[in-house]
Amino acid sequence: MGYKTPNIDSIAKDGMMFTDYYGEQSCTAGRSTFITGQSVLRTGLSKVGLPGADLGLQAEDATIAELLKPHGYLTGQFGKNHLGDKDEFLPTNHGFDEFFGNLYHLNAEEEPENVDYPKDPEFRKQFGPRGVIKSYADGKIEDTGPLTRKRMETVDEETLSAALDFMDRAVEAKKPFFVWWNATRMHFRTHVKEGNLGKSGISFYADGMIEHDNHVGELLKKVDELGIEDNTIVFYSTDNGPHMNTWPDAGLTPFRGEKNTNWEGAYRVPAMVKWPGKIEAGSVSNNIMHHMDWLPTFLAAAGEPDVKEKLLKGHQAGDKNFKVHLDGYNFLPYLTGESEESPRAEIFYFSDDGDLTALRYNNWKVVFMEQRVEGTLRIWQNRLLLCEFLRSLT
Repeated sequence: MGYKTPNIDSIAKDGMMFTDYYGEQSCTAGRSTFITGQSVLRTGLSKVGLPGADLGLQAEDATIAELLKPHGYLTGQFGKNHLGDKDEFLPTNHGFDEFFGNLYHLNAEEEPENVDYPKDPEFRKQFGPRGVIKSYADGKIEDTGPLTRKRMETVDEETLSAALDFMDRAVEAKKPFFVWWNATRMHFRTHVKEGNLGKSGISFYADGMIEHDNHVGELLKKVDELGIEDNTIVFYSTDNGPHMNTWPDAGLTPFRGEKNTNWEGAYRVPAMVKWPGKIEAGSVSNNIMHHMDWLPTFLAAAGEPDVKEKLLKGHQAGDKNFKVHLDGYNFLPYLTGESEESPRAEIFYFSDDGDLTALRYNNWKVVFMEQRVEGTLRIWQNRLLLCEFLRSLT
């Protein structure tokens, strides 16, 4: 893409890179499958949530955080959430001790600054976005103010600082921790502070990517400084495929389609993981894996390899009882080399309306329906037509 991301690349260099990895077709869907281990068909979280919507993470759906708490973990979520904006949907009502971040995609956050945004205060009260939220498991909620275009330039620095502080406190307390940091980059609507503009020599969007890579580097540096690298799993990915609105293809190649379509470009995402001494450095997986596989995998790493079976029968975690079917698989034996076989062979493709659009099994894929967006303009030169046009002018 014309720029370098050495910190992100180092995760793959020191661990495993995935070449056949799946997120979902939109941000809410991708985040929900990761944190719940369930398909969007079960959670209903297939569509991007807008301010004031009833859409959000439900109490009956267990999260990674809720299931790690009985193992003594401190849990913190920082950055973009996008799993519902009502209090009942906040991460701190779903197993996280702390949350600091925003609740929507960035274009929804900046809508109140548009000149044509309704001036009626009642409209803003009912449909406007909440600010950047700090919340805690004890029920305390603080609105730190709106995520304006100006604040978007530095909000990732705010949430990163909170995540690093959380890690410091967890290690000082001699507690294992689960940190889920979600940068607002690289959303296609983004704003870069002046000091970082021009660093890539390409575009402000590429400048934002370099900034994001530096933020990942700060997280990796903190893990190293705390002396916990050998006992920490670091996983990096993104929620969904890109919009095709940056030249030449937003990084979609070699896949067809873009975000919110039923094609591979909507679902395929980069992914890499490292765990020194457990996952072989420099290894590459060409097998299918999905976001939803991390819940049972992380729980297995924490000492509970049968959490999927427990949840199906009914499982008590803290003061909650869960009875759900996990669609994710435990990949721990595969990642650590104990098994040569990957546990996943299938992918179900659901649209943002919850329709089953396609099914993949190993290297075969059947498409049941198509959901497409037109994307950007396609410009090409046809010499024959050009000659005919010039001839008509003479």
